[in-house]
Amino acid sequence: MTPEQLKYTPDHEWIAVNGDTVRVGITDFAQDQLGDVVFVQVPEVGAAVGAKDAVGEVESTKSVSEIYAPVGGEVTAVNEALNDSPELINSDPFGDGWMFELKITNPAELGELLDAEGYRALTGQA
Repeated sequence: MTPEQLKYTPDHEWIAVNGDTVRVGITDFAQDQLGDVVFVQVPEVGAAVGAKDAVGEVESTKSVSEIYAPVGGEVTAVNEALNDSPELINSDPFGDGWMFELKITNPAELGELLDAEGYRALTGQA
């Protein structure tokens, strides 16, 4: 499952654009590769991040993976529900399993992201 309206990174994050704000999570492909998610660390609200900065991590029963900011900006919200229910990333990666939101500092960076077709090609789902 790769929703057409989203943007993607080669590191398996999805990005939903809403004006000058983006919501970020990990893809269905990524959560499937990770297995059962048991812990999520997200950036702090107010943190300034650069594109491709490591901003958090997802720990599963198989491994620990870093989460990267898809674009630069300021963290404006985090999904507090993941503190008590990290498994939301497995059950609803494109919905309740979102991780954080950023106010974009350079909208041109969005042009560097993959569309759904490009992401499917990257992951061999095309």
